[in-house]
Amino acid sequence: MKPEELFKTGMINWNLGNPKEAGKNFEKVLSLDPNHEETLVRLGNVLGKIGKYQDAVTLYDRALKLNSKNILALVNKGLCFHYLKQYDNAIQCFDGVLEEKPKNTIATYNKISSLIKKGEIKEGLDLLSELVKIDYSYKYKAKFDIDFQQIKTNNDFQKIVA
Repeated sequence: MKPEELFKTGMINWNLGNPKEAGKNFEKVLSLDPNHEETLVRLGNVLGKIGKYQDAVTLYDRALKLNSKNILALVNKGLCFHYLKQYDNAIQCFDGVLEEKPKNTIATYNKISSLIKKGEIKEGLDLLSELVKIDYSYKYKAKFDIDFQQIKTNNDFQKIVA
């Protein structure tokens, strides 16, 4: 099979909820074309889903060497760092996304989560307050997000999510 056909099969498996099969397809693509940018990102997603965050970061880095503005790679690399509790690295990734797409609400929200987990409560809450003005749904997402557990009783947080 050609790399593009294998990639499509991998995406079908991924969309059907079969990450292991998708991963096998993506690995085959990379054996034929080690610099297939989208496959590097998608295999990173597979590894991230099964908790192999450091391995996923390695794949995202390879994709970013090919295209430093790959938004999906940057966001997911940031999420991996967040789960690894490397909040400064996560924030750096989310800031990279926001340089390219300043209104990217996903990167903004994830940056807020990393700021809060890092203990930069005021900066995180100021940013959350701005985000909720742009997209009201983040008020409810934040209210029930486990990343904000440590500040559930904070008065400023309560005002934002009330």
